[in-house]
Amino acid sequence: MKCILVFDHLNDVLYAKYNKKFSKHVRKLSREQGFMPDGKDDDELSNSVLIQHFSPIVTSLQLMNCQFGNSYTSVQCKDGTNVVFNQYMGCLFVHIGLNNVNWLQRTLGIFITVVKHLCGPNVSILKRNKSRAFLLSRLLDTWMQLQDSDQAFLVEAVEQLMVNIHLTATSLKALQDTVEKLKTVTEFSRIHAMLLVENKFLSLYSSRGAQELSAGDIMFLSLMCEAFYLAPADTSLVESTESEDADESSGDEFYSPQSSPQCSPSQMRKEYSKPTQDTIRVDSHTSPLRFLDINEADGIISQIVLLMGSGITYNPHVVHICPLEEGVHLVLMFETGNGMVSSGLYDVFHFLNVLQTVHLQGETDEVKHSFENLENGIKKVFEGLKKMRHIRPEIENCQHRLQCKWEFMRKKYLEYIKTTDSDCLLRVEASTTPFLEDLKELLQFTCFDNKVLGIGRDAVLAVAGTVKHRLSDFSSFLKVKALRNFTLGSRASLTINKYLEEFPGLVHFLYIDRFNHRITAPSLDFSSEETTSLTKKKIWAMVEFSRAHLQEGHTAIMWKDTTFSYAYFLWFEDSSASPLKPKIFPTAALKNFPRPGILCGDFYQKLAEFCFPKTSLCKVHCYELYCVHLGLATSSCVLEQSRRLAATIWEVTGMPSNPVDLL
Repeated sequence: MKCILVFDHLNDVLYAKYNKKFSKHVRKLSREQGFMPDGKDDDELSNSVLIQHFSPIVTSLQLMNCQFGNSYTSVQCKDGTNVVFNQYMGCLFVHIGLNNVNWLQRTLGIFITVVKHLCGPNVSILKRNKSRAFLLSRLLDTWMQLQDSDQAFLVEAVEQLMVNIHLTATSLKALQDTVEKLKTVTEFSRIHAMLLVENKFLSLYSSRGAQELSAGDIMFLSLMCEAFYLAPADTSLVESTESEDADESSGDEFYSPQSSPQCSPSQMRKEYSKPTQDTIRVDSHTSPLRFLDINEADGIISQIVLLMGSGITYNPHVVHICPLEEGVHLVLMFETGNGMVSSGLYDVFHFLNVLQTVHLQGETDEVKHSFENLENGIKKVFEGLKKMRHIRPEIENCQHRLQCKWEFMRKKYLEYIKTTDSDCLLRVEASTTPFLEDLKELLQFTCFDNKVLGIGRDAVLAVAGTVKHRLSDFSSFLKVKALRNFTLGSRASLTINKYLEEFPGLVHFLYIDRFNHRITAPSLDFSSEETTSLTKKKIWAMVEFSRAHLQEGHTAIMWKDTTFSYAYFLWFEDSSASPLKPKIFPTAALKNFPRPGILCGDFYQKLAEFCFPKTSLCKVHCYELYCVHLGLATSSCVLEQSRRLAATIWEVTGMPSNPVDLL
């Protein structure tokens, strides 16, 4: 049984995705309890049925959170079913399945991250916008495929495609010329151009003043490319990967029913075809919308998404994904919004939600603190609107309504802070809903205006054709490199096989520079049954095992089973590659960190901040190394080779590093 549900603060269902087994189970319970008449056998469940079943636990959880600030995060059932919970912007996210709690929580965290990219602070978009909800489902399906088949997505890092200097220079110059051309023929001045080969990063060029892209942004954009061009998964609301009578423990590939854990992304890829108009359930009054804004003739896909950059809030971008060759994509990103407005709106949504919680707790100091933050967010929004060159009438009208409503709310908050009269809070709560509706409208106008999708479209088509022509001599090479990144000559005459000859007994390694989240690892040959059935399974288990111990504070561990010896190390260096010893290590505080990775929050940045509290983060470099050796390798051999591997990996990556003391 597998399901993801999203509830708003009124316990209404904003989004639902589940398989047939879940639907069958809920229908059975509904008939037993009188929620559904006998004989109704549709796979799709109505909102009312879902609310009837889940309202008690949702209400309980929200009550625990609001009244005591100490809500539970998971429920484990006797039959092995686990239910995990998370919250974002006042909405409750629920994930149900037979997987362990950690896996369900990580997947739910990824789901929320994608929601942030697609909806920003307004999760209710999912209820009224069929296109967004379908895209969310498609991206989740694709992530499930990739995290089960691709090493980079497994460890949440960006894989750099290793190519020769000539191709690097050619691709970068092509991107630079593309950006400069687009700046002259469109109204956009902050532009990124990026080349991806399948989900591997080739090159990026950004115009002056453009918001820096984070590694998480690059992974999300890579996920978007793969979502549109991998063999499409069934992303309808009701899905199943197993027959109705299959054993309850089977069918772990629910989210990607056409994928297989034995397949690599390249094997799952097939020739691009126009996306189907699959549907998911939305309100009956919502008119059908196309899944994508897509040019029928050329296959260029355009979407408005929010990218995070190096900050903590999201900025709107129009993203054009242009297929150059099979698996090779030019991704163009136009920064369309005002950063001050978008970040201010995020703050306002966030602190309105916080205030709704602290109202119930009745703590005046907390109300005062949150109100001040809310007021700062409102000021940021209004100041940002003043700096916009052209404000449309509908934005001006929305701004005027917001100002009027805010003045009333501000007055009542100040009265409450001065007198602690609860009647003031009641008046504020009564005015919050209409204020929030205007906020959502302003967010739509300033961040999700579909009119910007068509701006510069002809120019995008033209530059995509130019880049394709300039890289045409390399197209066959790039396809092969994407399949086997480290098996062809990458720098001079060095190959990964030649490099590994210096490490007898070494089966596999993953080296990750957590300063820029780039991974270096030999490719896995998924056409080999031995690799699929043995090595891949062991590597995936090794990463999960290491993460669990890292969250307990262990940064150097070695262990073995009957087949292999394993090692995991995390360490820090300064900008000159000299070892750095943490001044403090947050063993107890790690439980409040995001899970190891970058998509649900940068775990490694948080760790560096805690370990080196008075040091600039640009001077602290974090690294991870996973090693798999044959089981006969001794501990001293594993340690010695791990040290040497970390010290000489620059021969593959091209970035020199000094030896480090891993222990």
